Amino acid sequence: MKPIDPRALNSREPLPQDFVLPERRQVTRRGFTRRGFTRRRFLVGGAAGLTLAGLGLAGYGLGIEPLGVVVTRYKLTPPGWPKGFRLTIAVVADLHAGGPNMTPGHIRRIVEVANLLEPDVALLLGDYVATHRFVTEPVPPAAWTAELARLAAPLGVWAVLGNHDWWHDIAATRAALGRVGIPVMENDAVLLGAGARRFWLAGLGDQLAYRRGPGRVEGVDDLDGTLAKVTTRHPVVLMAHEPDIFPQVPSRVALTLCGHTHGGQIRIPGLWPHWVPSNYGGRFAYGHVVEHNRNLIVSGGLGTSIVPVR
Repeated sequence: MKPIDPRALNSREPLPQDFVLPERRQVTRRGFTRRGFTRRRFLVGGAAGLTLAGLGLAGYGLGIEPLGVVVTRYKLTPPGWPKGFRLTIAVVADLHAGGPNMTPGHIRRIVEVANLLEPDVALLLGDYVATHRFVTEPVPPAAWTAELARLAAPLGVWAVLGNHDWWHDIAATRAALGRVGIPVMENDAVLLGAGARRFWLAGLGDQLAYRRGPGRVEGVDDLDGTLAKVTTRHPVVLMAHEPDIFPQVPSRVALTLCGHTHGGQIRIPGLWPHWVPSNYGGRFAYGHVVEHNRNLIVSGGLGTSIVPVR
């Protein structure tokens, strides 16, 4: 494989198929992809105080978009964020490991890109295994957790669980994450950092954990109990798999990070909001949402659900 000119990372031209990831200092603000398509970008935020760095997909349709990786940046400074406190967060959501889209090799590339961003902390937002009927290559928990364990961040790698994790062998997912030392946060909070660079990381239990019948679900989420564990005035970053919790999140939380919606996954003009898996339609489908001075970022996700098409 030959090294790629880092200037090409800002280009819309297709990149060579045998490119090598650049050195850390060569990662650009506009991001990159293995192909020249740029229809979908996953969230990355940049801010004077807080930076979110995440990974997503690029391309069109079956067999193309799910194979690309892009980085995009949003700039935000949440209300009350401490002056001079710059925090970089790498976010991985809705991996849905399994062929044809999310093989161990592709997960490895995702982790390599995330590490190039040199995050302070890495967050995993749930739904780790592909469960649709079109899976061509099952990827066992030991395989995808082995790749995620390579994520490097001085403040650690932290996870929450998603609805598909609960619906399909939750015990295996918990055990696999535990074996590689990735803590699963369920209605819990931990104070990270040191000195003036401290913040609370909170993780919410899944809101759709148990299917009780047609159209009936029961969650294991406890927002009040989670925030009761925040015992100092340091800012709070909240992880939750589904964004439907956001209207209940108080302004005490600086930023809420969610996945689940896949950004609509397949966006047909005029129709896609009806297919978003949310009680709010397209309101929280994707990207940076600000309501009543509160900040939410919803990932477009990395894998696919129901059908392997994006």
